[in-house]
Amino acid sequence: MATKPKLLVLLSRVPYPLDKGDKLRAFHQLKDLHLKYTVILCCLSTKDVDLEAERRVKEHCSELYVIRLGYLGIFIRLVSALFSNKPFQVAFFHSPKAQKEIDKIIEEHLPKRFYCQLVRVAEYAKKYSIFSKTLDYMDALSIGMERRAKKAPFYLKPIVFEEAKRLRNYELEMFKYFEKKVIISEADRKHLAHSNSTEIEIIPNGIDTNFFQSNNGEKVTDILFTGNMSYLPNVESAQYLVKNILPRLSKDITIKICGKSPSYKVKSLAGKRVEVTGWVEDIRVAYDQSKIFVAPLMLGSGLQNKLLEAMAMGIPCITTPLANNALGAKPEAEILVARNEQEFKVQIDRLMSDDGLYQKLAEKGLEFVKKNYDWKACNQALIGIIER
Repeated sequence: MATKPKLLVLLSRVPYPLDKGDKLRAFHQLKDLHLKYTVILCCLSTKDVDLEAERRVKEHCSELYVIRLGYLGIFIRLVSALFSNKPFQVAFFHSPKAQKEIDKIIEEHLPKRFYCQLVRVAEYAKKYSIFSKTLDYMDALSIGMERRAKKAPFYLKPIVFEEAKRLRNYELEMFKYFEKKVIISEADRKHLAHSNSTEIEIIPNGIDTNFFQSNNGEKVTDILFTGNMSYLPNVESAQYLVKNILPRLSKDITIKICGKSPSYKVKSLAGKRVEVTGWVEDIRVAYDQSKIFVAPLMLGSGLQNKLLEAMAMGIPCITTPLANNALGAKPEAEILVARNEQEFKVQIDRLMSDDGLYQKLAEKGLEFVKKNYDWKACNQALIGIIER
């Protein structure tokens, strides 16, 4: 049997449990990368990795290295970044000590290819010219930060705007250090605004439609919203859903908010008509018991996995133009789109009262994700880019 070529994969987090978009993307990519390559996986981490996470990740790589980032070092690097042009999140993740460990791993294994997820780890790879390098921008982080800055409290606005500016410059600078570049959506590619942005190839996320499959459970909740509930765009969406949209709806409409680490602002939304569950062991149960998925996302960037999951479960979805720009579903055929609270009310009322529209969106949404967001197809396209 021929020896598989070696691929070094560098991630900013251990890709398990699947509670963040970058972890989910990396985990599913590793499943197919491991079949093609001898994968040497390096993950940065600020904490110890539990045994179950380590076991699950090791199933999809040949070697796993978890490189710890100490909080004292992070603090020193963030303070130092105040006097440089480096983005704060790059300073957070780029440790000289970790660089030495990665250099040592490279020297030991001599991989032919290097795959980095997110610009926050690109600093570790940029100095190397001895192998072919691929950078997964994933999202245009700078535009997400710009959107956050506009809504940030006045005392944080200067810092967040500064980070957005640094990220934009850094995203463009990293372009020249990597022979191959990929990104999650056309909308994110446009936001990078590089003169040669067409060289960045689009590799969307996929969805496992065999896993996310409805069991036709009893619909006990009217509206569902899911996600990492400490992540600002999700926090703001949850608040908007409960405070701006719910008061306009019929008094018997109920909402369920599911997701890891709900912030105080999210927990405070709980009430007679609103359930905040926190982390749930099997998110499919929440999807299966809900009638409609509503994602009023006004911040952030990239493709929303929550929409892929809901559509795969046969739940009609309502979201904003911002989220659907990355998704690319056909409004009124595969998804419903709303721009403000009144439009969300109208779309929710339509789905609640029109069985024909409800069934059409449920069926067409499922067909859409099956056709456009298959992990196997996405990963084969990624492998083709890495090989080229």
